[in-house]
Amino acid sequence: MAGRVKWVTDIEKSVLINNFEKREWVQVTENDDWNFYWMSIQTIRNVFSVDTGYRLSDDQMVNHFPNHYELTRKDLLVKNIKRYRKDLEKEGSPLAEKDDNGKYNYLGLHTKRCTFNSFNLFNMFPRFFGADFVPVTFMLPADYNLFVEEYRKNPSSTWIMKPCGKAQGKGIFLINKLSQIKKWSRDSRTSTFVAASSGKEAYVISLYIDNPLLIGGKKFDLRLYVLVTTYRPLKCYMYKLGFCRFCTVKYTPSTSELDNMFVHLTNVAIQRHGDDYNHVHGGKWTVSNLRLYLESTRGKEVTSRLFDQIHWIVVQSLKAVAPVMNNDKHCFECYGYDIIIDDKLKPWLIEVNASPSLTSSTANDRILKYNLINDTLNIVTPNGDIPDCRWNRSPPREALGNYQVLYDEEQAQSENAERDLRSRSGQSLGSKGTKGSAGVRPAAATWK
Repeated sequence: MAGRVKWVTDIEKSVLINNFEKREWVQVTENDDWNFYWMSIQTIRNVFSVDTGYRLSDDQMVNHFPNHYELTRKDLLVKNIKRYRKDLEKEGSPLAEKDDNGKYNYLGLHTKRCTFNSFNLFNMFPRFFGADFVPVTFMLPADYNLFVEEYRKNPSSTWIMKPCGKAQGKGIFLINKLSQIKKWSRDSRTSTFVAASSGKEAYVISLYIDNPLLIGGKKFDLRLYVLVTTYRPLKCYMYKLGFCRFCTVKYTPSTSELDNMFVHLTNVAIQRHGDDYNHVHGGKWTVSNLRLYLESTRGKEVTSRLFDQIHWIVVQSLKAVAPVMNNDKHCFECYGYDIIIDDKLKPWLIEVNASPSLTSSTANDRILKYNLINDTLNIVTPNGDIPDCRWNRSPPREALGNYQVLYDEEQAQSENAERDLRSRSGQSLGSKGTKGSAGVRPAAATWK
């Protein structure tokens, strides 16, 4: 299509603007005719508001889905995953199997490993992964009685409280006594805890992962970038250049340190204020460095299994929200996934961010985020052309940059149908067939 893309943004970050200017796109204002708007989550609410009645044209694209909060608000994410688990149980999916204690199983992890490009993890190893990938979580104040019941089963446990709609570690604290919640509730009479009916923000309380994998004695988490271009059918990409964020103070489970956020929270917004914060590397490690470290200390097979589990968690979380997501054809979204690994090398999904920070804390950080935006734009606006939402573009492999296709539901369904046809006709599936998985109902899930 002739002409140059007209862009707008209300996020003044150089990694964005430099990418737009590199493509010789033309900057305009939000009141002009625009083609591409990289906007904040506050602005997206206004664009898709019923009150504004604004309708996007086929040549316009924005960087958020209208109700992204179904995935990125902590309370809604938990609600959707719980509903997803129930749906799996109703369908009789092997993913929903539970142990005698009612916990979702994580069976068969010693099984021969699936490679990332396996054609169908469900069919090949139905017990390879489970649905238990989020710590036990309750919404407050609505689930307070349920939380108390769970707490009393293990009164020595530690829990972490988070405001549902905040980021960068704001408002987070740890508790290990019921009296701490009761006191906080009394102190917050005019605040969020008692104000659910008034529309004010609620909290989630989750079982704290008190046995995190430590490196150099310090706790860390993973920040991974995931691009979704459509939810129905689901198509998502994983960025290969994620990173680890380390605490500045060595970890201790001691209750005397529950208030020390430099021990427990990895957010850069918090850690940068610590005395031991390193401004050169920003307390960050690349995912590739983590992988090399784990391969050398735990072995390649175990490490590969861990990353397969992480990829699986991402797909399952997206599948959990896909039915309720407003799959607007004008939208795409780049999410920041936060994952914690425990000392048994089990990954846990902590939260998903709708607007992962584009602020650069180091030189390497700036390069990474510039390339992240560049590769994202190459996928959602192939060749830098004016968007045309009337048809679905699949970028060529060479345009993916550091992204890799994580899940392509449309292709998965096509392959499942072809496999079913071959199976019914008695044709062999070759050395990578589904021997040992007889009786397992085919599922529309495949890695590509």
